[in-house]
Formats: sequence, C-alpha cells, structure tokens
Amino acid sequence: MALWDRLKESATTMQGQLVAKKNDLKSGAFRDASMAMCALVAAADGTVDASERQRVASLIATNEVLRNFPADDLHARFTDYCQKLAADFDFGKVSLLQTIGKVQKKPTEARAVIQIGIVIGGADGDFDKEEQAIVREACFAVGIAPSEFDL
Repeated sequence: MALWDRLKESATTMQGQLVAKKNDLKSGAFRDASMAMCALVAAADGTVDASERQRVASLIATNEVLRNFPADDLHARFTDYCQKLAADFDFGKVSLLQTIGKVQKKPTEARAVIQIGIVIGGADGDFDKEEQAIVREACFAVGIAPSEFDL
C-alpha cells in the first residue's frame, strides 16, 4: 500500500475514533490544546503562511469533534496561537507545547489532540516531515510514545 493511501486510511480511522469520543472531549484544556496543535501544524515549517492558516482554519470549522466549542472561540484561539508563532516561532512553540501538555493527565484528551494534529497535517495529502516532527514533539509533551502513532 502506498504511503499516501496509508496516510489517508490512518487519518480517516483517527477521525472516526475522535468522533466516537466526541462527548468526552469538551474541556477547556482540550479546546486550548487542540487549537495549539492546529497552529503548530499550520506553522510546522517555521512560518505561518496565510494559505496554510486559512486551510487549517477551514478544517477546524468543519471538524465534527471541535463543534463542541463555539466557532468564534476556536478561531480566536487559533489566530492568537498563530500570532505567537509568527512573532517568535521558537518561544511560541515552547508556549504552545506547554498548552498541549496540560492534557497529559487525561489520556483520552491527550490522544485526541495528537490525532487532531495528524488529521490536520494529513488533510492536504502531504503529512510532511516538519508536520510529523511537530506532532512527535507534542507526543512527548503529553507523555505518549510517538511510535503509538507511527511517528
């Protein structure tokens, strides 16, 4: 099976797992960690380019699990996190990984945040090395072995 096919299958499977746990994913920490993950994936190459930001924002708006939260609230948080990364990528990245780390003690939320990163990263058909590296770092932030997600 080609890498692209495995990636599509994996993202579809993960989205299904997220939807199945939708009712368990309503905390503010999960909301914040998810938006931090989305911003990190959008800026994985070290820059926050407008088209990537727009693509991720539209994916956030259509993600069934994230519909637990008001769209305006998600957009504001995502935009704020992207601005932190644009202002100082390295410092912003540390701050956002700390935000992601706040769900570490809730395994369902921690796994869901990682899955959202993979779904968002693979949505354009190219889960590139920079995106994989960011999601791998997020795995460490929540105490999950990246190998659990084939990273």
